[in-house]
Amino acid sequence: MKKSYFERYKWPKILLKIAGLYNVCWGTSVILFPTLFFDFMGAPYPTYMSIWQCVGMIVGVYGVGYIIAAHNPLKHWVIIFVGLLGKMFGPIGFVYHVILGTFPASFAWVILGNDLIWWIPFSIILYNVYKESKNA
Repeated sequence: MKKSYFERYKWPKILLKIAGLYNVCWGTSVILFPTLFFDFMGAPYPTYMSIWQCVGMIVGVYGVGYIIAAHNPLKHWVIIFVGLLGKMFGPIGFVYHVILGTFPASFAWVILGNDLIWWIPFSIILYNVYKESKNA
């Protein structure tokens, strides 16, 4: 019997663990040090810093989800899919608000690390989940 993609290749599980740890660390840093990224980017603080800390909480929770999904991407593909959607809609909202002038363009570095770099690997993982589900 042919092994599944996720039995043959270990990179998806490793990548999901890395994504999970990254998100947990990033989210925790935003919760504990909410002004850190604004200071680093030279951007003004938001009026309601607690909303920014909520973003950190959401990102951290996604990280826990990615760590769970790493154990069985076929079973937990929905976590990966919802994560990819967030990683797609985040940059769309970012560009929209940069155009409006309501968000600093200097945060593009945050968008790159939190969202854009994950598009291709998450898409490849989901594509292979889809292929395996068709063959099941």
